[in-house]
Amino acid sequence: MRFRLTPRETSFYDMFAASADNIVTGSKLLMELLGADMSARAEIAERMRAAEHAGDDATHAIFHQLNSSFITPFDREDIYNLASSLDDIMDFMEEAVDLVVLYNVEELPKGVEQQIEVLARAAELTAEAMPNLRTMDNLTEYWIEVNRLENQADQIHRKLLAHLFNGKYEAIEVLKLKQIVDVLEEAADAFEHVANTVETIAVKES
Repeated sequence: MRFRLTPRETSFYDMFAASADNIVTGSKLLMELLGADMSARAEIAERMRAAEHAGDDATHAIFHQLNSSFITPFDREDIYNLASSLDDIMDFMEEAVDLVVLYNVEELPKGVEQQIEVLARAAELTAEAMPNLRTMDNLTEYWIEVNRLENQADQIHRKLLAHLFNGKYEAIEVLKLKQIVDVLEEAADAFEHVANTVETIAVKES
């Protein structure tokens, strides 16, 4: 890691860690949604909205700190991209839960649980990785594994689409379910964006 003669603002590390921990909360709510009956989904969606608002607050705090800091721990653009990508993850997860409730989906198609399991694992890895930004240690395995998970999510997504278009579902139901699985896929993509940004930061700091 480069030796620096100037002090650096360290609160960014704590804020990134808090944002990632909040994403773990969101992934757990997604898992909870899987096992919930329709009567319990609205309450889960309300808790997910609260988590998404907490994520927004964390992102705004990072941006405020970025705008008010003369010295930052790494490039300003990378700080912005990392915060934005973390925020995107929560947005997509909240959107997926909201759509399930709004569309009154009785049963999610087989394979959605695999999508959510991938997201939950990516959330855990991301939360574990954020504190390591302080030292840039032990990050390589993180971004390699998240990229592998994103590839896995792509495969699951393609299988889900094939299942939705196999003629079993009514056209309107296909549209509803496709939107949900597409948003979950976007969440997986956002996890990869976070990992790629972390890799970029680590390379610059090496």
